[in-house]
Amino acid sequence: MDCSQAFLKKTIKQLQIQRKEPTSCYGPITTSAHTRTTKCASLATDGDTITRSFQSFLQPAKMPAALADTSQIICEVWASNVEEEMRKIRQIVQSYNFIAMDTEFPGVVVRPIGEFRSTVDYQYQLLRCNVDLLKIIQLGLTFMNEDGDYPQGTTTWQFNFKFNLTEDMYSQDSIDLLQNSGLQFKKHEEEGIDTLYFAELLMTSGLVLCENVKWLSFHSGYDFGYLVKLLTDSRLPEEEHEFFHILNLFFPAIYDVKYLMKSCKNLKGGLQEVADQLELKRIGRQHQAGSDSLLTGMAFFRMKELFFEDNIDDAKYCGRLYGLGSGSSQNQNGISNSSQEESNNKH
Repeated sequence: MDCSQAFLKKTIKQLQIQRKEPTSCYGPITTSAHTRTTKCASLATDGDTITRSFQSFLQPAKMPAALADTSQIICEVWASNVEEEMRKIRQIVQSYNFIAMDTEFPGVVVRPIGEFRSTVDYQYQLLRCNVDLLKIIQLGLTFMNEDGDYPQGTTTWQFNFKFNLTEDMYSQDSIDLLQNSGLQFKKHEEEGIDTLYFAELLMTSGLVLCENVKWLSFHSGYDFGYLVKLLTDSRLPEEEHEFFHILNLFFPAIYDVKYLMKSCKNLKGGLQEVADQLELKRIGRQHQAGSDSLLTGMAFFRMKELFFEDNIDDAKYCGRLYGLGSGSSQNQNGISNSSQEESNNKH
């Protein structure tokens, strides 16, 4: 893989990220460990669509083996086995270089105040404020090759990070949702992975800083925000273009399924709704990062076949994130204040 130590050092030197003192971009925050819920802006889908209907082309999805046993497909990773599993991943990515990714995080707890250049600018500042304050809870990674095939045995790794409900900030609605989906917050507190150590493992894993690794995601501004924060151990840049510069260094090839949907007639909604329309069967539980990443990968390859004739135009779609920068779809009715907007749009 074209990920030499020299390239790694050059890239890190190029970043030259400086730690910054917190800026006053936040609205009121309560003093309790979990803050009040604030509201995300909603984004409408628009743009040209490909008129080809998909209903008559549906075929059985390529699925991992051993469907009856989810534990064989999705590997739970905690502090005790993170080194061992990352060793496996370093080998797998050499042959399965399409990585579907999803994160779980503790919601949206603050909103930026002041004047903004545009709805898009507001969306990035909303993301930045919350990612800076909050911690990632889970990361799901699913590995596939260019044909959408999976490795034998385990296809998906679900990384569980340290998170303390007594000390860390969160939105109560989001925590309730994750608990109802099976997350074990006591185990996260006691056995979760340290994010700094995971960042070291990820930096040298062959997953990032590699042009031949393709990242697949769904409405993933926040997902990649948390990964950039994790990898740089720094607050996100104040300007969106600086964020995209860093993002493109670590993740040179990203395909956001939600952005691809702008060119897919009749596809709409969050990840589960899209999967239902594509007649894809979920493995594992919704709102867990491993299962969501696996479903994201399935959706990408099904859409690639049905709507793009197995050939996605990188100039048009690669590196675009739905709702941010050139990948944004602005809400013509203004900024939404729904506290569950981000979660609803993702899942």
